[in-house]
Amino acid sequence: MNFNKEELEKILPSNGPKLEEVIKYIKKYEEDKIVIKLGGSCLESKELFSQFIDDICVIYKLKLNIIVVHGGGKSIEKKFRENNIESKWINGLRVSDEKSIQFIEEALNELNIKINEKLREKGCESKGITAKDQIVKVDPISKDLQYVGSPKTIENNLLINILNNNEIPIIAPLGIGDDKKIYNVNADHVSGKIAKSLNARRLLLMTDVAGVMKDQNLITELSSNEALKMIEDGTIKDGFVPKIHTCIDALENVKAVAIIDGRKPHSILFELFSDKGAGTLLRK
Repeated sequence: MNFNKEELEKILPSNGPKLEEVIKYIKKYEEDKIVIKLGGSCLESKELFSQFIDDICVIYKLKLNIIVVHGGGKSIEKKFRENNIESKWINGLRVSDEKSIQFIEEALNELNIKINEKLREKGCESKGITAKDQIVKVDPISKDLQYVGSPKTIENNLLINILNNNEIPIIAPLGIGDDKKIYNVNADHVSGKIAKSLNARRLLLMTDVAGVMKDQNLITELSSNEALKMIEDGTIKDGFVPKIHTCIDALENVKAVAIIDGRKPHSILFELFSDKGAGTLLRK
């Protein structure tokens, strides 16, 4: 794929990465796959959501292969409130019983449709992937969590066919168990498993923080061993611990994983197409 400067200037935002850096990096990704997990305030803020859609469309117009996995915790909470369902949690995971999983699926499907609609409005071809497509096979995590699963395998053929059709797969974090029932799955875990399964070049996890911090300073790059030591000494803690473990697991097949701040303008583009990146990059 060859773009001249005039073509790139029409595609890229004026406040995005420098043209020279984009030209340098775009060649790196043209034969590869990039998995992006969308979550947090990027789904709740109209401004950040619109910016995310714009950035995905830029990558699409650059003819790169991207796969999007979205979360939806706030949408699920709203759906629960509307139906007088109380959220219950165990170790940071939402208990999903036979009644609540129906509303979880409904909330995630509605969000999936919204993302696809917004992309198409901008001229990007995409395809929603939900539980009915059965691409994520799961094992139940525990009896107490009920319909909450851990992804064990990914059916890649459908994803590859969508990419070959020049569409963006937009994936809701739902899986199918051996019992053919639908399971709620952590979106980080789904995106990590998909990136690993596809041997993606990059996995980007969009968050509401700058990245991995130490003494209030951003750590721009980490190895797996350094990250594990930071978990041991308590520098990395709470909700970031499972996120880091997802990153380390994905690095078995993925060249690099980035935890990026979705609140910053064009963070996806700066992470992919600039020297400084937009968060913390983890390599093996």
